[in-house]
Amino acid sequence: MNNKIFFPALAALFLVIMGIYFLVNPSYEKSIEAKYYYEIGDYEEAYKRANEAFSLDIYNRMAATIMAQSKTSIKYKKYIDQAKEYMTEINLIAAKETISDADRAKIKLMSEIMVDSYKKLAPSVITDKKLVREAAKYYKDFEKLLEKVNR
Repeated sequence: MNNKIFFPALAALFLVIMGIYFLVNPSYEKSIEAKYYYEIGDYEEAYKRANEAFSLDIYNRMAATIMAQSKTSIKYKKYIDQAKEYMTEINLIAAKETISDADRAKIKLMSEIMVDSYKKLAPSVITDKKLVREAAKYYKDFEKLLEKVNR
């Protein structure tokens, strides 16, 4: 009968000790902060905190994972920001009554840059699905633009 109480109590004690270690260790504390910033979409701050945590403890897998995911998400965010910038510029060109050959070449170049940039992105299972979908949408838009300009 004592074994039925002793082993679960011992397991619970180990879990409590591990939890305290996890919360008190400065590396894991920074990892938790990094995870928070990653979840709210502040990927630069998440990367910074995860990098700090990793430099404190190179065996901190949580920090390494968040650092890698933040880096990937930052690339997606930059792609989306550049896509928005280019789309705004293309819309200004398209609003003109006549589109010159120089404007067509500019649209073609921007579209080629965005299509090639998208192919270099590599999402993982953990990458924010919203970022991946938004980047894919812009990719398709630029692909369509490129088809129209190449005609």
